[in-house]
Amino acid sequence: MSNLFDLTGKSVIITGSSRGIGKAIAEAMATQGANVVISSRKQDACDETAAAINAEHGEGTAIAVAANISSKDDLQNLVDETRRAFGKVDVLVCNAASNPYYGPMGGISDEQFEKILMNNVVSNHWLIQMCAPEMLEREEGSIIIVSSIGGLTSSTTIGAYNVSKAADFQLARNLAAEFGPKGVRVNCIAPGLIKTDFARALWENPDTLKMVTRGTPMRRIGEPEEIAGAAVYLAAPASTFMTGQAMIVDGGSTIGVGL
Repeated sequence: MSNLFDLTGKSVIITGSSRGIGKAIAEAMATQGANVVISSRKQDACDETAAAINAEHGEGTAIAVAANISSKDDLQNLVDETRRAFGKVDVLVCNAASNPYYGPMGGISDEQFEKILMNNVVSNHWLIQMCAPEMLEREEGSIIIVSSIGGLTSSTTIGAYNVSKAADFQLARNLAAEFGPKGVRVNCIAPGLIKTDFARALWENPDTLKMVTRGTPMRRIGEPEEIAGAAVYLAAPASTFMTGQAMIVDGGSTIGVGL
């Protein structure tokens, strides 16, 4: 039991990992001995992140494979390149997501709603379908979906995004039931507000930030590195009896502060 968080020899795909939460997860996984695949839409951003990880942990620890999560062909290439470089996929982290609309759901266009559902739910389904068969054959593997506390709460401005994140929870539960007999686990992480470019509109303005954090016990938002530990746990031997669950990492915002 001394190696509960050891990922030596494991290969990990992390989408949306050239910055923010995904980058922090990739760095943490590499620190624990994993080989990591950096992926986002822009190859140069992926190359930069992979180079930094290789400089710290040794050449070949990370590779960079650009992929647009809305493209099934791009995702298949991502999986193929991972297998070519590392021989297998042990852990999949579905982190990339999009939210092209802020406002009441009555104002969202069909195109915007479809994009949210496609990028935040359907693309995860595709990628899992591509990676799961080999995990099931080996009877070992971990699939991690980065959802959001938005999937547990309501919003008047990011309602469609919240719908997609709630769907991710159910995707994990369904697949956990299907894959469990073969030892493959599927879990979600549900971050609260984290200081990333993706959430910049919610924390950059001091007044908005104060409003957002006043009901949070820790009175602050999180940093990307504070989500990475949850991902390492879900990928590692420490969590081999955990599946179909959502780890809430939100500074207590979903419990509030009471009276």
